[in-house]
Amino acid sequence: MSAMNRRALLRAAALTGAAAATGLAGGLVAGAPAAAADVVNGPWIVTGPGVLQINPGRTTPQVLLSQGNAATASPDGRYLAVLGQKPGPAFDPTLDIHDRVTGQSRTLITDPFGVHYEWPTWSPDGTEIALLVDRETLIAVNVATGARRVLVAGHDMARPNWSRDGSLIVMEWSSRSEGRQLRTLELATGKVRRIYQPDPGELFGWPVFTPDTGRVVFVSNHWTRDVDVFGGSLGSVRVDGTGLKRLTDEPRFFQSPVFSPDGRYCAALSVPPTNPEPDGGNIIVFTSGFGEPWWIPGDEYDDSSRVDWARAV
Repeated sequence: MSAMNRRALLRAAALTGAAAATGLAGGLVAGAPAAAADVVNGPWIVTGPGVLQINPGRTTPQVLLSQGNAATASPDGRYLAVLGQKPGPAFDPTLDIHDRVTGQSRTLITDPFGVHYEWPTWSPDGTEIALLVDRETLIAVNVATGARRVLVAGHDMARPNWSRDGSLIVMEWSSRSEGRQLRTLELATGKVRRIYQPDPGELFGWPVFTPDTGRVVFVSNHWTRDVDVFGGSLGSVRVDGTGLKRLTDEPRFFQSPVFSPDGRYCAALSVPPTNPEPDGGNIIVFTSGFGEPWWIPGDEYDDSSRVDWARAV
């Protein structure tokens, strides 16, 4: 298939799928429950490098920021939390807030050069942003004041995700005795609990709660160890650590899964089978049942590291 034909087919599928996912077409969304019907899905936010916005019904990204990393949208969709740096010669790390309506940005917190910020995630009420500092301290930052509080410290962690009911944060966790795994932090008690222990040598990560907080979806090659595809499948496990389940059948590259604001779809970074080489620059979208997906194509965001899905504003 020629590159032009591939792009044309993917573009047509993207426009059709985006119309359904945003309520512009009948079918799945037409039967949405009342609670979901009040939420309108907005654009996909892609970072790495810079911050791009892919608006529903379109496949050409809009450049929001020329620099920035790990951008994630606030629950109301208006703001983005973005990791950045102060201009040289300091290059101090920053956590910035970008207003999608006004286009203005402000620095919420900063630290001296050498400190490393990673993977911000919003509280469901939009008042705090949790993120990792130097991979071993998970903090919550007050969006209004910049005040910090430590949630857990002293362990190697990665890619936290705050549940929509506000009760839990899930993350990749490195145990000194048990190795890498997935754990949840119960915010009311501070208790940390293991919910997934991978097989030796298993590649896994990018945990995200389902909208009802009942399960955690993550990327794993647990079911595809004999296939030379990094990422393998999307799987899930209940928040009590039981009920491991494979969600996608066809082995493919996955990273950074995220659910739509209305909870009816799941998107992830992936690579279409028609791509001549893996680039990680396309978005695949599934219904909540992980049935037949469609693609949001875009060579403009190759080598991207995170996708998020913002509510419409």
